[in-house]
Amino acid sequence: MVLGLSNLDISFEVLSRLRTKSLLELKLVSKKWGNMFSDLSFMQLHSQRSTPIISGFFFQGRFQTCEDDIDNVSYIPVDKAEIRAIHKTVLDFLSEKVVLMASSNGLICCRNSKTNKSSAIYVCNPASRQWVKLDWSWDREERGMGLALVPSGSSSEFRLVNLHRLEIEYENHDDLDFTYSFDIYSTRTGKWKTSDDMCLCKYSLVKNLGIYVSGILYWLTDGDVILAFDLENEKSHLINIPVGRHPFKEGPEGCVGEFNGQLYYITIKNTGMQVWILENYYASEWVLESCISLDIMEQDNPKIIYSAAERMENPCDQNPYMDPLAFQDGLLLMKVCSMIVSHRLETGKLKELCTYDTLGPNSFINPMVLPYSMSLVPLQRM
Repeated sequence: MVLGLSNLDISFEVLSRLRTKSLLELKLVSKKWGNMFSDLSFMQLHSQRSTPIISGFFFQGRFQTCEDDIDNVSYIPVDKAEIRAIHKTVLDFLSEKVVLMASSNGLICCRNSKTNKSSAIYVCNPASRQWVKLDWSWDREERGMGLALVPSGSSSEFRLVNLHRLEIEYENHDDLDFTYSFDIYSTRTGKWKTSDDMCLCKYSLVKNLGIYVSGILYWLTDGDVILAFDLENEKSHLINIPVGRHPFKEGPEGCVGEFNGQLYYITIKNTGMQVWILENYYASEWVLESCISLDIMEQDNPKIIYSAAERMENPCDQNPYMDPLAFQDGLLLMKVCSMIVSHRLETGKLKELCTYDTLGPNSFINPMVLPYSMSLVPLQRM
């Protein structure tokens, strides 16, 4: 035995360096290990040492013509051993059916259905099956929730930022603008507060909503800007997207995500796929990381892509042949015809993960898709 260290200390030291998935597999083998991995001290140590890696995507369809909720949630793993294995019960440990809202470093934020008499928000860790429930009022309607897991000393705290939208009408013309206010919840205070800052923006929020990158939350809009909110300074900012949108396109043409602490913007058009990295936050300066023609993508992946450039010619198609859905850690989840496909930027290879018919009804147009990185970050009941 190493001088000064007990067997338990050595076990903590060695096992806390393993990947989360390996620990969950070991947990099934030994009750003793299971108890150790559920220990708060071990979970804190593991979350400090490990770097979360994308393990899958949560997917939930949405109605397009009404605000009713669809409560079935699918989990799409990207692990090679689980390709085409769609999990429907990952969030069943919660006390009721939920609607997806946001994700951050192993945590998922969701709310209960609007049909419930009492409203609530859940923040949960699907790997450890821990969750906390927060009071919530529908009087402050949710327009876009952002979740941020923020390191704080020996533990971690999470913050929620909910955008509340107010419409502004003008007497002299028919234009309509929106003012967004920011409701903030922190586990440090255990309370909600409304920020003094407000943001004037004439666009609505779309796709997988709040993306947390290095202290800032980003929301993609259906216009030519990304709405950003600095958590430390509680200041909002509008960032111009790097490429212009088609003037007659109503929905988004790309998606945003995080990789190596940077914000990425990925768009797919009939000219090809462009990958941009935000270089200057305040000046809206972007760097073009890569640009791949659809012909080359088709040549490299002939079993998945067919006549892509021709099928992407209509810029106003609300159900495009190819559509980027979510991005994290160099892995893009995208729609190709009736398939859900992963695209690894480093290799350029595409893999079919599943088809839309396995994900339930109302999945094609503007679904909620959240990247998920398996983690043992602890949550304590409040």
